[in-house]
Amino acid sequence: MAFNILHLLLLISLSGAEATVFTLQNSCRNTIWPGILPGAGKPQLMNGGLQLRPGETININAPKGWSGRFWGRRWCSFDKSGKGRCLTGDCGGQLKCSGAGGAPPATLAEFTLDSPVDFYDVSLVDGYNMRISIVPKGGSGPNCKEVSCVSDLNRHCPDGLQVKMNGHVVACKSACLAFNAPQYCCTGSYGGPQTCKPTRYSQVFKVACPTAYSYAYDDPTSTFTCNGSADYLIKFC
Repeated sequence: MAFNILHLLLLISLSGAEATVFTLQNSCRNTIWPGILPGAGKPQLMNGGLQLRPGETININAPKGWSGRFWGRRWCSFDKSGKGRCLTGDCGGQLKCSGAGGAPPATLAEFTLDSPVDFYDVSLVDGYNMRISIVPKGGSGPNCKEVSCVSDLNRHCPDGLQVKMNGHVVACKSACLAFNAPQYCCTGSYGGPQTCKPTRYSQVFKVACPTAYSYAYDDPTSTFTCNGSADYLIKFC
C-alpha cells in the first residue's frame, strides 16, 4: 500500500512538472538582453532577464499553464550588481527585470499556454525595436505555424514615431505612444473592435509584418494556436 501511495505521488509530481521549452536565440550581430514578464500569478523565468551574445542560445522551461511575454533589449550596460540601462526595452534599469515590463517601443513575443491550447503572437502594439520570430516545434493544428516580424521597421518608421540615437532610428513608437489619442490607443469611444480600426500608422506596421499585431484589435490575422505539446524557438533578429 505504501508503495502504491508513493508511486501515485510520483506520478502526480511528474504530471505537474510538464514544461514547455522556450529556446531563445540571438541571431543579431550584437549582444542583446532578453526580458521576460510573466502573466499575473505566473512564476518568473530566469528572474526576468538575461544576456545573450551573438549566436548564443538558451533553453528555458516554463511550467504548464504559463503565460507571459518576451522582448529584446539593446545597447545595454550593467554593473556587477546588475544595475544599468538599456537604450530600448529597458525594464527599470535592471538586468533581471523581476516583474517589470519593458519600456515601449519594444517588439513582443506573447504566449498563453494550455488554455486549453497554446496561444501565441508577435505584437507591435507597444511599438517596434527589433525583429522577432516564433517557431513552434511540435504541436499541431492549421494555425500552428511560424509567426514573425522580420522586416526592419526602423528603416520604414513614419515621421513622428521615430526614436533616434546619434541621428539613427533605433526604435519605432506606436501611434498610441507617440500621440496618446483614443483612436490610436483604442480607448474611450474607440474602446472596442467595432470602433477601433486600423490607422495609417498601424497599416505601415501591418504591411511590413503581416502576421504581427499592428493595433489592439488586429486579432484575425495575428493570433496563432498549437494543439498538443509544443516547444517554441524565439529568434531575435
